[in-house]
Amino acid sequence: MIQIREYLSSDLESLTELMTDLGSPSTIEDMKNRMELIGLNPYYFTFVATINEKVVGMIGVRLNSTYTSNKFKTQISSFVTKKEYQGQGVGKALINYIEEWTRNKGSDFLYLTSGIKEERISAHEFYKNRGFNVTGYRFVKRLN
Repeated sequence: MIQIREYLSSDLESLTELMTDLGSPSTIEDMKNRMELIGLNPYYFTFVATINEKVVGMIGVRLNSTYTSNKFKTQISSFVTKKEYQGQGVGKALINYIEEWTRNKGSDFLYLTSGIKEERISAHEFYKNRGFNVTGYRFVKRLN
């Protein structure tokens, strides 16, 4: 059975492995630094999905205040299921959990961004099947 819970520092190695499945390989030391910084921000939250106490997925969200609304908007900033567990309901469980968590935080707006890459097509279909709509473009400018 899939269980969702808050991230614990003892999940660090599993979280590092998940970053590879997300397409962003990382070292344990890099992930440790990131998670320590994230832990300092009261608007960031990390949850993991487990099966038999093994971490098989994660979702990281942040609550954003905006100039256009008095309510928080919830952004999914990281979301991944371990490759060998994809298609087994882990992603669906994580999204369902975050939808309820978001409502409990007083937010009624959940969003995410995803790259336009061939390998992301199945993820995009997953998002659409979960009720997300494509509403715009993301513009990026890298500064040197």
